[in-house]
Amino acid sequence: MADKRTKPTARRSEELEREYVIPLRASRHQPSRRRRAGHAVETVRRFVVRHMKGRPEDVWIDPRLNEHLWERGIQHIPSRVRVKAIRFEDGLIEVDLLVAE
Repeated sequence: MADKRTKPTARRSEELEREYVIPLRASRHQPSRRRRAGHAVETVRRFVVRHMKGRPEDVWIDPRLNEHLWERGIQHIPSRVRVKAIRFEDGLIEVDLLVAE
């Protein structure tokens, strides 16, 4: 009978890292003028949940990304934003602003 022991394999890290360009144009037209920046933050959260297979309460948005969305005020949001999303083993998804170097 053959030996039942299995060979040890290298454990693959469950960390998933991706870069996205999130369009925010709908956030410019859909809500009222005084809700655009907040709607853009929620749009980023929904986009990341859909593409990284997570839950909304597990998404952590970096303060630099939040400040980038709010830097021109509540009414004048950027039309798109480049982000880097990392999903960790425990399900937490971290979203950072991707700055061109």
